Amino acid sequence: MSGKIKQVKQKSSANAAETTTQSLNEKILRECHGLYMDPENGLVKIAESLGLNLLAPRKKITVLLIGNHSAGKSSFINWYVEEHVQRTGVAIETQGFTVVTSGRKRESLTGNATFHLYPYLEPLRQIEGVSDYLSTEISTSKQKKFSLVTFIDTPGLVDGDMKYPFDVNKAITWLGDTADLIFVFFDPIGQALCKRTLQLVEQLNEKHAERIKFYLSKADEAGHESDRQRVMMQIVQELCKRPGLNRTGFDMPTIYVPSLNLKGSRCANQIEEVCKEIEKTINQTIQNTLNSLERDCDQIYQLVEDKLREDSLRSSRNMRARFQGFCYGLVGMILPVLLLVTFLISSAHSTLNSLLGSNLMLTLDIYLGSLSSLWRSVPKDYTSYVIFFILGMALVMLLVAKYSSRTVPTLSRKQKKKLNEISDYVLSTVKNKKQTLYQEYLRQSVAEQDL
Repeated sequence: MSGKIKQVKQKSSANAAETTTQSLNEKILRECHGLYMDPENGLVKIAESLGLNLLAPRKKITVLLIGNHSAGKSSFINWYVEEHVQRTGVAIETQGFTVVTSGRKRESLTGNATFHLYPYLEPLRQIEGVSDYLSTEISTSKQKKFSLVTFIDTPGLVDGDMKYPFDVNKAITWLGDTADLIFVFFDPIGQALCKRTLQLVEQLNEKHAERIKFYLSKADEAGHESDRQRVMMQIVQELCKRPGLNRTGFDMPTIYVPSLNLKGSRCANQIEEVCKEIEKTINQTIQNTLNSLERDCDQIYQLVEDKLREDSLRSSRNMRARFQGFCYGLVGMILPVLLLVTFLISSAHSTLNSLLGSNLMLTLDIYLGSLSSLWRSVPKDYTSYVIFFILGMALVMLLVAKYSSRTVPTLSRKQKKKLNEISDYVLSTVKNKKQTLYQEYLRQSVAEQDL
């Protein structure tokens, strides 16, 4: 037992140490993710119990990099991470999809482990061959905003007779649907106008124009400024020829990895703009995550209120149904009794008088005298018909009572208590936590007195 306690303490201290090294933004995204994925009180589990499907926010943003072969995608990742996690200059035949993320230790994972680590990538399995060319590189780097970023490096795109071991266009298009940012790198000395690249960019632009950012990579190798301008004009002209890419305000910063600038080029390097774009997306993601958290809480609360209100209406309906059933059933039971008493009063008055007493018979005569007179006025030939009619009416009343007293299912006390607990938890715990996280986030940029 003492050994288990020691292990728990070591694990807790390790988690505490990891928490202290997290940035505020990383902490906010992780705690939001935890509010959704908690095994006992997570919003995803709560919503599922209510018949609602919620998606948990990710703890990091996803940046998809596409471009022709040797466009500098892997070199950019290495520069951003400040660690050589991606091989550069690899032959196109052996290159696949690589997920680059931060973690506790340096590790390389295969396709199956990648799917386990990133369940949202599971649909990629349906594309034949992708699983064999999917891997993950985990780095311990904390440089820049890497702890909040997951890069997905894609195969270099080429034209001609090049055969990929999988449907690369379909895979990249699907990944573009899941990415928060899509970086398109154009190589000025390579196949900058690769038709496959342009085709993919056009497809992605149809649905995700606001996520796509274009960059002229390896700009220091493009020669003089006039050469770079000519290359950029060619790329822009080719892009604008395509209907889906013909947009105003077209921007394509020139970037290159400073450490690879062996020729000492003085080309303007806007690679920091890429970092700012990533940081901007992280900040926007945090705000969107916090806003989504509040919306989901409101949605769950409203769903609980609707269920409780519907249950209240069902209970009222059941009460009315039971009352109606009781009334019809009472009439159905009284009719045969009245028939029998009226018949006896009319045909055996003296016998009843001796059995029940004069006082009780006087009371019966007062209340049922008119019925007795009515019964005596019925011809003897029709007496049986009247009896069958009254008995039939009684049977109909009993059937109507059974039909009208039918009830609908309602919530048990335990179920209503559970729903009330969910409502209280969402309002008092989760929304308050969201408000606290938002305050902490705003303190980074807003003066204390403005909060």
